[in-house]
Amino acid sequence: MHSILNRIIMPESIEKHGQNWKGVDYLIFNTYIWWMNTANMKVLRGSFDEGSTEYDEIERPMAYGRVLRTWSKWVEENIDPNRTQVFFSSMSPLHIKSLDWDNPDGIKCAKETMPILNTTTPPEVGTDRRLFVIASNITRSMKVPVYFNNITALSEFRKDAHTSVYTIRQGKMLTPEQQADPATYADCIHWCLPGLPDTWNEFLYARIVSRS
Repeated sequence: MHSILNRIIMPESIEKHGQNWKGVDYLIFNTYIWWMNTANMKVLRGSFDEGSTEYDEIERPMAYGRVLRTWSKWVEENIDPNRTQVFFSSMSPLHIKSLDWDNPDGIKCAKETMPILNTTTPPEVGTDRRLFVIASNITRSMKVPVYFNNITALSEFRKDAHTSVYTIRQGKMLTPEQQADPATYADCIHWCLPGLPDTWNEFLYARIVSRS
């Protein structure tokens, strides 16, 4: 189930959508922001098709690992590496708290026009690195080669690259009144296009071309 306030997973379910992935040239997977709403995830007992409504709540990393193990098993059983190249992109970070980059007067990522310039240490912007490690370890251990596209580290410096107040809500651009209230409306999750996601794509293109 995909809703902001009520997210329930069936960790062993993948066949419904997986049927559409077979026999393609490239498969590019990613998953992260969907998991960041709560510290615990609701895991369904059974399936929605069977009318199940009971669920368990388990910690986010445990649920994430179960889902990725289901995914990796499906890839190994259904993907021919001679036909299909598989990629997994790491998480794209958020920039919600301006204190993370030493700007106590800032409001989220609003009005940020420069990257984080201190590159001596990785910025701490709330990235759940436990999920990064799980994804990295699982993709590395798979029988079918999976290229782990690490976009996280470089993206953590780009507090300036989000849509901020130049975003949409329910399909409409923010009004001037909403733009004047960045504490409520600034979008520090999604990214401007053209922009940083083009760099992520260049990584993919380079990998694809190198194997052509």
